[in-house]
Amino acid sequence: MTPERFHRLRDVLLRRQLDLTVLLDGVNKSHNFSALLRNCDAVGVLAVHVVPPAHGLGLHHGTSAGTKKWVNVHRHDGAASAISHLHERGFTVIAAHPSPDAQDYRDIDYTRPVAITMGAELDGVSEAGLRLADQHVVVPMLGMVHSLNVSVATSILLFEALRQRQAAGMYDESQMPKEDFDRTLFEWAYPSIADKRRRAGRPYPALSSDGELLLDS
Repeated sequence: MTPERFHRLRDVLLRRQLDLTVLLDGVNKSHNFSALLRNCDAVGVLAVHVVPPAHGLGLHHGTSAGTKKWVNVHRHDGAASAISHLHERGFTVIAAHPSPDAQDYRDIDYTRPVAITMGAELDGVSEAGLRLADQHVVVPMLGMVHSLNVSVATSILLFEALRQRQAAGMYDESQMPKEDFDRTLFEWAYPSIADKRRRAGRPYPALSSDGELLLDS
């Protein structure tokens, strides 16, 4: 671990947003899932929530670029349980769907705790996901096609969230409690050591300001 690498990890983690997330409701193509994780990493999302399709869902290594190391994935049995989980934690849940009362995605306030729900390209967000969402949003389109690729549509919404949050100064300081920040930074920097220590029930070693392992008992 070089000091340069360590400080890059630290700077990225400092900008992670605890109150911005994505809920993938039945997204059924691994390359889309992988691209969505890359989008989330790019705007500082720390964790995403997934309702897998019946056949399961894995990463497509050609498009994931190792992002599962940097974005936590929480799986749920269904849209209802996922949205209940998010509501309990104070998130407003918006669903991308062209319903008659859907709002332009740019009119949404993304500086509040927001979970963006996206569905599979063919079927969209599930009926439960649409019914339980707090708002529906749409990306206005002027051509003949009716929808965008799910990863493209997600990136549009996420980068609007990034724009609003940058303007509000929400990336200027860490949202994470120090204990959680230090733990996550160690796991990013030294994943193998972190795994061994967890298995042994031992605390992580301390790190120097440049990420050097400090001897412990």
